[in-house]
Order: sequence, then structure tokens, then C-alpha cells
Amino acid sequence: MKEAEAFSPCHITGFFQILDKPDDPLQVGSRGAGVSLSHGVTTDVKIKENAKNSVEVKINGVTSTSANVSKRVINALLSKLKQNKKLMISVQHHVNAPIGAGFGTSGAAALSLALALNEALNLNLSKIEAAQVAHIAEIKCKTGLGTVIAETFGGLEIRTKPGAPGVGKIKSLQLPENMAVCCVVFGSLSTKKLLSDTETRERVNDIGGILLDKLIKKPDLPSFLKFSRQFAEHVGLISKRVRKVLDATDHAGFVCSMPMFGESVFTLVERESLEELVEILGKAGTNRQIITSNIDFEGARMLK
Repeated sequence: MKEAEAFSPCHITGFFQILDKPDDPLQVGSRGAGVSLSHGVTTDVKIKENAKNSVEVKINGVTSTSANVSKRVINALLSKLKQNKKLMISVQHHVNAPIGAGFGTSGAAALSLALALNEALNLNLSKIEAAQVAHIAEIKCKTGLGTVIAETFGGLEIRTKPGAPGVGKIKSLQLPENMAVCCVVFGSLSTKKLLSDTETRERVNDIGGILLDKLIKKPDLPSFLKFSRQFAEHVGLISKRVRKVLDATDHAGFVCSMPMFGESVFTLVERESLEELVEILGKAGTNRQIITSNIDFEGARMLK
């Protein structure tokens, strides 16, 4: 039996511009900006020869009947095998963040799976080549645009050119070491549905590119947070629960915004202010989850 394990950070997108016209999925993506979290997806892959091909994907211990992105990654990598062996493939995704709430869990699952499966199948792809497989799966399934390239490298990034890792371009923003990501999560929003919605797409592209050009000229954390908030206000997906939190954090002097896409609120804050912010977020009602995370500067990587 072959076994491999990889990790990908989760990622919050503050704002972005959709650039999905090219026919080549490696060229498709987004320009935008966001931050990678120490919360992420650890994927364990086990492979053994079998009488027939079989694939099982579990997410946090529960067998998934859909897992379309993961299955696309598996099929793409199996197609690269030189020998046509029958294999039993077991995939365990351990997701340490809310799913569907703007944390890039789909991209992190695809990316960590691509790295682990590449290792287990002895394909000898580079990290970038494996990450490109994950990017294409996200594009084909319409579950993300720029998430995989951001999670590949980590940190607080500006995605200056769209495309997969090795094609798109990113620039890292410098951050003080005492910064943390703080979020309150109410629920999920469908990235696939929103990326297919004409009105949402128009609102995103009305302002996403303009804000990114401004951030490139002034690449710092206050600008990122300010432009993320302007973007969220313009796109118009802020729910009543999110608005209530934003009003409270505005009043306390914290610049917060909404992850794209999730019914959530996020910001980056100095650790000495974390307790005060968590206390404010704690007043946001009962049906919510508060998450604090370090920033992941390392990006996706093999664990074993």
C-alpha cells in the first residue's frame, strides 16, 4: 500500500475580478487579493492494487457521494499513469474550517489531494504541475477562480495576473508577525451559483479590477481591508446578520468585510486587539461560529 499526506491552507478572498473568457483553463482565473489561514485541509491518500478500480472520498470522516472536484483531480492524475493498473483509492479530507462559507475549502481540498496523490502514484510532477491539476478541477466545477494559486503560496497576496500556478502572477504583501485572522460565520453562499449569476458577475467586475489597481499602487494591509469592504458593499450580498456585525465593528474602530463568498465577516487584527474583537463578535447571536487563525505564509505542502 502507498500512503501520502498533504496540507493546504484555507483562503479568504477580500475582492476580485472575474477573468474566465480564455478557452484554456490554465489561463482562466481572477485578479484579486486575499489571505491564507493556518486553518486548512489535510488530505490523506491510501492506494493499493485491486481487482477493480474503486474510489472512496471521505470529508471529516463521512463518505461523500458528490466530491466532484476531488474526483476530477483523481481522474486527471490517474490519466497520467503509464501503467493501466486497477487501484483502490481512499481519500480522507480533514477540513478545519466551515465548508461553503468563503474559506476556499474546495480549493484547499483539491490542492492537498493533488499533492498527496501525485506522491502516492509516483507521478513525479512538480508542486506547480500538481497545483495546476487542482486549479483546472476548480475551474471546470465552477467552485473557484483564484483560490488554488493563492493557497499554493500562502500569505496575504495580490493576484496581479489571472491563471493557474505557474501561469498567473502573485505579489506578497508584508505583514507584521503579530497579525491574526478573525471571523464570525453564519452560513454558506454557493460560489458556483454566484459565479454563474449575470448580475453578480457584473457587480464584481464593475469594481474588482479598479480596486485591485488601487491596491497595487498602495500595497498595504489597511488598503486591503478598506477595498475589501468597498467591494462587499458594492456587490450587495450583505445579509442582515452580517450588516449588524459590520455596524458593531465599525463603531468599535475595526475595519471588517465579508469573505467572497460566505455569509461571514472577517478582518486581520493585531493579537493584542483580538480579545476585544472576539467579544464584539460574540454578541452576534447564537447561530454563529467564531474562528481565529494565524496566517499561513508557507502555502500548500507535503506532510508525509
